[in-house]
Amino acid sequence: MSNVLLTETPITGNPFATRADAQRAVVDLISPLKDGFSPGRARVKLGDTSAHFHDAAAHLEGLVRPFWGLAPLLAGGGTFDGIEMFVEGLQNGADPEHPEYWGPVTDFDQRMVESAAIGYALALAPEVFWDGMTQRGRDCLGDWLLNSLQHRPAANNWHFFHVLVSLGLTRVGVAHDLSIIEADLDRLESWEMGNGWYRDGGKRQADHYIPFAMHFYGLIYAQYGPEADAARRDRFRDRARTFAPQIAHWYAADGAALPYGRSLTYRFAHAGFWGTLAMAGEEALPWCEIRGLWARNLRWWSDKPFTDTRGVMTIGFGYPQLHMAERYNSPGSPYWAMKAFAPLALPDTHPFWAAGETAPVNRDEVVTLPEPGMVKFEHLGDVTVLCGGQHPPALGRSAEKYNKFAYSTRYGFSVDFEARGFANAPSDNMLTFSETGEYSAPRSGETMARIGNGWLYSAWSPMPEVEVETWLLAHAPWHLRLHSIRTKRRVQTVEGGFAIRKTDAIPGPDLQPVVRAEGPGAYARMTNATDTTTVVDVQAPIGTPVARAGRVIAPEANTNLIAPRTWVPQLTCDLASGTWSLGAWVYAGRTVGAVPALPDARSLPTSADLDQMRTGGEIIRVWDLP
Repeated sequence: MSNVLLTETPITGNPFATRADAQRAVVDLISPLKDGFSPGRARVKLGDTSAHFHDAAAHLEGLVRPFWGLAPLLAGGGTFDGIEMFVEGLQNGADPEHPEYWGPVTDFDQRMVESAAIGYALALAPEVFWDGMTQRGRDCLGDWLLNSLQHRPAANNWHFFHVLVSLGLTRVGVAHDLSIIEADLDRLESWEMGNGWYRDGGKRQADHYIPFAMHFYGLIYAQYGPEADAARRDRFRDRARTFAPQIAHWYAADGAALPYGRSLTYRFAHAGFWGTLAMAGEEALPWCEIRGLWARNLRWWSDKPFTDTRGVMTIGFGYPQLHMAERYNSPGSPYWAMKAFAPLALPDTHPFWAAGETAPVNRDEVVTLPEPGMVKFEHLGDVTVLCGGQHPPALGRSAEKYNKFAYSTRYGFSVDFEARGFANAPSDNMLTFSETGEYSAPRSGETMARIGNGWLYSAWSPMPEVEVETWLLAHAPWHLRLHSIRTKRRVQTVEGGFAIRKTDAIPGPDLQPVVRAEGPGAYARMTNATDTTTVVDVQAPIGTPVARAGRVIAPEANTNLIAPRTWVPQLTCDLASGTWSLGAWVYAGRTVGAVPALPDARSLPTSADLDQMRTGGEIIRVWDLP
């Protein structure tokens, strides 16, 4: 079998150039699920791994998450051979007397999450998902959804699940208590930060849940919500229009979206934001730009091995990988990706489909995004963001998902899966500490987080009696990191650059690690067939500088989200008790051979500049909880 066949997915080769291409993608992605149906069709089992919730909820995910694609497909006049299996599953799963009954929704229940997909299907295509059931099926499903409204959602985007259920029940004529929905919507709006951004609940967190949940659902409500709530619907539209040109900075010229935060196994769900702008008729950017952002992202995914040999989506990101999963990821979870297909509800004549794609815009400027705490720049179309200020939820490898110094659309990021793996940990774009040489302690939260034009400052502590201040400054295509460290312990440190792909080919003379092992200006550089990554030690203008040694390591396989095997350049040193300073210039790019010249020494800030940053700029808004 050839390598091409080994990496084929149901959307391999799909150009996503037309509405028909997208319709075909939905059919191709969902058809492999047919073999997972239970005898009564109420449950779809796609694998043997488990999430923290009951298998009934996991199998419900497998049944209804495809609705995010099927509902707009059918609402827009498309067809799916086998849709009757899904409708029968709805009917039987909601029936308390059926042996495959899902069980009732309770407080903070995963079944509440899945109720939103059912509400969406009823709102968009009731003639299929409601009219296609028996009267008993409709009665049971209505009762099941009404019960879901009586239970408490998690204090975050989950409040929108009640809202989506309400839209579906309203569409099929089932009366329900709208005061519950009003309270949910009020709570959701209370997390708005300004400038089009939300927190995902009352937390220091602003990740892909803002576009593919808060705005995605808000735009659906803006389009299908009650006329009596027109003012709120307009607010959702206004925020989405303000947000769109900012979140566009998370997309590279090749269509890749920034891998950042949790739930990345939902993959192209992030394209759903562009699709719901179209569904809601919001030309937040010219239609040809919105279409381009949407289509390029799906094309980027079309050649990634994100399915198994059956064509079923796997847990992972660029390939099957459980190390980056959260405890709520079941085998059916990845089908939230079908949110990307919201525009299929629109006719061919809609300007989203009628518009041609605009080529990606050349964006050379450094952009500061104060709400999520990011400084963004591009090089050869690839996006890098410097980060600070977000506090990770304890859901699995969270420090790696939120608290690295930099994230890249091309190089993704890596996670550790061995608690005692400090010696060979990727530590890409992190400064990690260890007292024993076994356990790694990275930045995982800050005591202060500030942002200014092209820079970030944070204060943090990786372990007791070790205090760190970090400054990150964009000098595209490089960035500068400076650290002031006060420690009462003797510690070992590792600071990594970007991880690049390690292939099966044996590196030739030009593809060997290049290392200046120690001394002033030590560095580590690695080049593969297409890319170069390097980190260069620099003396920081604060405290007592420490010279570090350079090295290149090959971390354990399957730690990076995009490349199963990688190289990472690193700088290392041991620190005795005292006050010390570390610095590094960091670069990675599509460069083979000569690396772009280091910024001039005059680019280094002075100690006075760093003092000003410590109290200047503004507090990162997601960090600055009210």
